[in-house]
Amino acid sequence: MTRPFRFGVNMLDIGTRAAWREKCRKAEALGYDVVLVPDHLGMPAPFPALVAAAEATERPRVGTFVLNAGFWNPALLAREVASTDLLTDGRLELGLGAGYVQAEHDGAGLPFGSPRERVDHLERTLTEVRRLLGDPEHGPAAVQPRVPLLAGGNGKRVLRIAAQHADIMAFTGGGTGPDGQPRPLAPAGLAESVAAFRAFEGDRAEPAELNFLVQIVAVGGDPRVKARELMGYREELGVEDFLDHPSLLTGSAKEIADSLRAHRKHYGFSYFTILEPYLEAFAPVIEELQGS
Repeated sequence: MTRPFRFGVNMLDIGTRAAWREKCRKAEALGYDVVLVPDHLGMPAPFPALVAAAEATERPRVGTFVLNAGFWNPALLAREVASTDLLTDGRLELGLGAGYVQAEHDGAGLPFGSPRERVDHLERTLTEVRRLLGDPEHGPAAVQPRVPLLAGGNGKRVLRIAAQHADIMAFTGGGTGPDGQPRPLAPAGLAESVAAFRAFEGDRAEPAELNFLVQIVAVGGDPRVKARELMGYREELGVEDFLDHPSLLTGSAKEIADSLRAHRKHYGFSYFTILEPYLEAFAPVIEELQGS
C-alpha cells in the first residue's frame, strides 16, 4: 500500500524564544507535518526546543533528527522522551543515529569509539529505550503507547538493527568516510540500501515508513547548476547521477512534486525531511502534493 506523503523541516537555529515560536508557526502554516531538530554541540538542546515548538503549534508532530546516541544514557534518555511526549500531548517522534562527528564527542568528553562500538551503543539505546517506555512501571509515562522510533544511517548493520526496532528508517543518500566527510551514494546504490533494509525487515507486520533527507531545493532553479552545487562535497559522481537523485529537488513546484511521486514509487520514500534554509521555497511543492 502506498503511504501518503509527510514532510518534516529540520530546524537548525532557534534564535530568540519569539523567533522560534514564529518559525514553528510558519512551518505549520506552510503545511509541514513535523518540526524537527538535530543534536549537535553548538546548537540548542533538542528536547526543550521541541516542547516549545509544540506549545507554539497545534497540528505538527515534533521530533529529533537525529539524536547522537553516544551523547545519551538509555535510562536518562527514556526519561527525557517520556517527559517530552507528555508535555507535547503525544506528538513526539524519537530519531536516533550512531553519531559521526568525533570533534563533538571530544568536546563533550565522551568516547567516540570505533564504528562497531558506536553501532553497538545505538542498538543498546534503541532496545533499552523501547523496553523502558513499554514498562508500565516506568515513570514518567509517555502519552503514546509506542513513541515512534526513527533510525538514521546507511551501513548494513544499522539497516539490520533498524529493521528490528525502528518505525521509520531515514536515509541520507550517502555515508561518511574515515575522515567524517560525506561520501556519495549513486541512485543505484541508494536503491540497493533500501532493498537491503526491506529484506532485513522480513515479514514484519507493519513495514517501516521510509524517510529521506533532501540536501538542496531549488524551485525554478537550473538542475545542472544545482547538481554541481551538490557535487561540491560529492565529487565522485557526475552531474547526470544527481539529476534524478532525491538529494536534489529542482524545477517548478509541479515538476518537483512529480519527482517526489517517482521517488516514492521507485524507492518507497514517502516522508521527506527538508532543511530549514528551504522552509519557504519548498512550500509550493507541499501544496501541489496535498492529498497525495
